[in-house]
Amino acid sequence: MRASVSHVPFGSASHSRQCSGNLSTASLVPVFDTMKKIFQDSPLRDVFGVLPRAARASSLAALVGVMAGTASAFFLVALDLATETRLVHPWLLGLLPVAGFAVGWLYLRLGASVEAGNNLLIDEIHDPRRVVPLRMAPLVLFGTVVTHLVGGSAGREGTAVQMGGALADQLTHVFRLSGEQRRVLLMSGIAAGFASVFGTPLAGAVFGLEVLAIGRLRYDALLPCVVAALVGDAVTRAWGVHHTAYTIAPGAFAASMSITGALSAAVAGVLCGLVGMAFAQATHATSAFMKRRIAYAPLRPFAGGLLVAVAATVLGTPQYLGLGIPTIVDAFHTSLPWYDFLGKAAFTVVTLGSGFKGGEVTPLFYIGATLGNALSHVLALPAAVLAGVGFVAVFAGAANTPIASTLMAIEIFGPQIGGYAAIACVLAYLCSGHTGIYRAQRVGHGKHGAVPEGARLGELPAWRKTLKASARPTDDTHRP
Repeated sequence: MRASVSHVPFGSASHSRQCSGNLSTASLVPVFDTMKKIFQDSPLRDVFGVLPRAARASSLAALVGVMAGTASAFFLVALDLATETRLVHPWLLGLLPVAGFAVGWLYLRLGASVEAGNNLLIDEIHDPRRVVPLRMAPLVLFGTVVTHLVGGSAGREGTAVQMGGALADQLTHVFRLSGEQRRVLLMSGIAAGFASVFGTPLAGAVFGLEVLAIGRLRYDALLPCVVAALVGDAVTRAWGVHHTAYTIAPGAFAASMSITGALSAAVAGVLCGLVGMAFAQATHATSAFMKRRIAYAPLRPFAGGLLVAVAATVLGTPQYLGLGIPTIVDAFHTSLPWYDFLGKAAFTVVTLGSGFKGGEVTPLFYIGATLGNALSHVLALPAAVLAGVGFVAVFAGAANTPIASTLMAIEIFGPQIGGYAAIACVLAYLCSGHTGIYRAQRVGHGKHGAVPEGARLGELPAWRKTLKASARPTDDTHRP
């Protein structure tokens, strides 16, 4: 008997059911397992894993940038108003001691937990303990504006960085961040504050990474720092705040870098590093001296303010007060007295070392620009170029941030200065030793010699004393 064969039309419902029955779920399991294994062994797994984390970190960094940029905009407007008021009313300089006492008393009563300023932020990134109190932001804002209103010689970066860090850290509890996420958030706050106050987002992003430790960068925070810096700078500009333009005429640069030009930049870098080191050590020494001699904290800025006010009046040197931006601008266009960098350094050391609030960076710009202006008489580069090189190189040496300083030079003065700035900043960094304006900086990798890695810069003097004492021969060594 012939078997009957049924023909099912292609595409019919019966045909679909027959095919689905033949291609069962069980038969697809090996295919799925193979695809899963390929994906697990593929770099794509890392890509799909990192993208959500990067998006979340970038979103938080953008929020930090908005807060820091807004705070910096308000601060810069207030600072300009304070400076203009002081210039219109020179008699305000006489209130410098009283203002110093008031700021010192305010920090004694309300700001003891945040008085360490930038060093507190760096310590919290390396060794997290507790959220930075929000009061850091208004206290340093008030203290800095008052300092400039009455003529103290200080900067502004410290204020912007502290505001950015303090505001950023308030998000820790809101978003229930882990310790590692909090570290990145604080670094983003530092980057946003620096970028927004100077209008240099690339330098700000790298500064947030580079300032933490000598010779070591943390690239895990690179994207958040870049986002925070870009957003912070954009927000400050969106508020209508403009930054000072420092210009170098295009004709000041040769068509290509010459050997003599490179050597001149190298010599300038070495000298800038030594000046940066001297500035940092003098500021710390003045602070230690004041603490030893004057027990009551508010009297320290009172004494420092009195000294600055008397010196400025007797010497007739108002150019050393405040930020000193007009003199910085002049350094690129006219010949200045060779000793201007020393005068500004002395006034700033007394102001900050005695306890006034503000930053060191803008005074370092002043010191570097005027030093470069003076060196133009003996080095084979135009005064404007050397002023620009000094502008960033002294900062690079004092803050141990050569990469951020080089990027800042390019952002402010243009790419033509890049080679000269890189040479000077790297040499300034190397020649400034294991010192710096931020005592909480860690030694990630020593510049030269045997230095304990992980140590704070502020701990190195005691370590050197201990090392020297242990190297001395004991009495037993000389006994027969």
